[in-house]
Amino acid sequence: MKKIHILGTGCAKCKLLAEHAEAAAKNRGISYDLEKITEINKIMSFGVMMTPALVIDGEIKAVGKVPSVHEIEKMLS
Repeated sequence: MKKIHILGTGCAKCKLLAEHAEAAAKNRGISYDLEKITEINKIMSFGVMMTPALVIDGEIKAVGKVPSVHEIEKMLS
């Protein structure tokens, strides 16, 4: 099971990133647990200073942008 974290304050881009991540995991047929982290101190604990950010299995994959569903599918491989 993949652990996916969406780091962000809940802005439109953060929500879009969560939608893209879910769609990518479903397209790949991967079981996943998605957690949205909105608290600034927790976001910073990942070493992230710009949101939205995507973290997969503890590894930061994207910061300050919303990758496409296709790009996230590659990240999940």
